Amino acid sequence: MPQPPNTTVLQVLPSLHAGGVERGTADIAAALVAAGWRSIVASAGGPMVREVERAGATHITLPVDSKNPLVMRGNIRRLAAVIRAHEVDIVHARSRAPAWSAQAAAHATGAHFVTTFHGTYNAQNRFKRKYNAIMARGERVIAISEFIRDIAVNEYGAIPDHVRVIHRGVDMATFDPMSVTPARIVQLAHAWKVPDGIPIVMLPGRLTRWKGQTVLIEALAKLGRRDLWCVLVGADQGREAYRRELIQRATRAGLGDTVRIVGHCNDMPAAYMMADVVVSASTDPEAFGRVAAEAQAMGRPVIATDHGGSRQTVIDGETGWLVQPGDADALAQALARALNLSRPERERLAERAVAHVRANFTKAAMCAATLAVYREVLGGAR
Repeated sequence: MPQPPNTTVLQVLPSLHAGGVERGTADIAAALVAAGWRSIVASAGGPMVREVERAGATHITLPVDSKNPLVMRGNIRRLAAVIRAHEVDIVHARSRAPAWSAQAAAHATGAHFVTTFHGTYNAQNRFKRKYNAIMARGERVIAISEFIRDIAVNEYGAIPDHVRVIHRGVDMATFDPMSVTPARIVQLAHAWKVPDGIPIVMLPGRLTRWKGQTVLIEALAKLGRRDLWCVLVGADQGREAYRRELIQRATRAGLGDTVRIVGHCNDMPAAYMMADVVVSASTDPEAFGRVAAEAQAMGRPVIATDHGGSRQTVIDGETGWLVQPGDADALAQALARALNLSRPERERLAERAVAHVRANFTKAAMCAATLAVYREVLGGAR
């Protein structure tokens, strides 16, 4: 069903810094413009604003990153003004604080209200559960994995018939082994001072305890090999004490010359191509597991923890391996299997992994399915 002429979608999120929510917002903003829709994004700003605007969408800076109740109440008025001024048809909220304001603004103006349930969300008390529940109240609730769908329905009361599972999408043009030149890999290896001719174990992810960097260091110690390099890719985001702890753990384990923390990387396709095995050792469930999907798209062997979204993104024993969360022994065994693959075995695994991502987790599929949800909402009653 084609959309009515001049249909306008307003996406609302706290900010446009790097992250999965931000990446999905920018991708959908561009897809809307390409499909002939009008696309608006409201956030407190950030580095990705330029990308949104280059795609032809409009960015409006509002304090929607605030959790202050007075600011949130003021955001109802601000968003309602945007909706009326731009004749917005659909408001798509992607985070909890702005979702409360966006729902009220949509109801006040007669716009449709859609949410994306992006994470597991902390729910340690009744107040937090009520705060989180806004993400289950859209006319349609987009869940980024089957795992998240179950949480939205079973824990927050989302109406099952209103939930649509749309996995996060990998840009297959960017994450394509054939598109990464040797010069990019050499440049990154030089910047990180990676020695030649030894296997590389890589764990991408910001430096926070639940991402499992400590589990990987323990697993490497149990593996007992010193003829490899472990690269922890990700910013500490101010967690300097945790960064120091990781260095100390590696040193005590005799891995001081093996484990390297390299910070944020702007060229992850080249980083993946450098790796012999990519690890996602998260001790808490990943809502989707973008690292596992991207690494498979690049044909890399992947080891991920056996919970959350990783159960959809990795086919155990076919496109990678799943290990119990926090189990350094199991991770060490999986590392040994991955590092001992013969060249033909690596090539066959790469073929299966790339095919798996192309069939299930592409940006094109994510954008098409999201626009289909918008059309579905427009075709029904509010």
